[in-house]
Amino acid sequence: MLDFVVAGLSANSVPYSEGLDLQRAVHRDVVAGDRPDTVILLEHDPVYTAGKRTSPDERPTDGTPVVDVDRGGKITWHGPGQLVGYPIVRLVEPIDVVGYVRRLERMLIDVLVEVGVDGVQVEGRSGVWIDRGFTQDKIAAIGIRVAEGVTMHGFALNCSNGLDAYERIVACGIRDAGITTVSREVGRTVTPTDVLPLVQRRLESEWVMA
Repeated sequence: MLDFVVAGLSANSVPYSEGLDLQRAVHRDVVAGDRPDTVILLEHDPVYTAGKRTSPDERPTDGTPVVDVDRGGKITWHGPGQLVGYPIVRLVEPIDVVGYVRRLERMLIDVLVEVGVDGVQVEGRSGVWIDRGFTQDKIAAIGIRVAEGVTMHGFALNCSNGLDAYERIVACGIRDAGITTVSREVGRTVTPTDVLPLVQRRLESEWVMA
């Protein structure tokens, strides 16, 4: 069984600290066996978050606050127009973290196909990408943590957000690629509200959490 919590979209976007508190509460319950595997879906208020491997030179140089978090990966941005998903799920033993990340990538690629976007995986890099032939643009970021066999954090799919915030950081620590959105790729506005049921359906009917 997989439960969904839609914590806030559009005008009800969630401050990052509140989303993190919710993650931790759900994680405790899943670890204890008090609730089923759960996916939290939301939009955040604008925020930079930095994973454990973020280098000082990848952070904003204008004094913009950054929240340091206990996930993998490097620095990224969250904000309105971006669908964020936090799967809080128990992984089977032996735990394969890379395999779990690849499953998230494939799920998002399947969702993108439904809105007319061809996403790809790139060897050696997490997330989902648009292949331009000579370069790639990132359309979804992934950063996770596993504690007591249960995942935290997750994915961020750029739907209708602006891209200006990425200009002040080295997003995900990658200097030789760009950032894009679903709306930019298809030439029309596609919001997190539009994409959310596609993500839920893929997770419910086609993706076995493991």
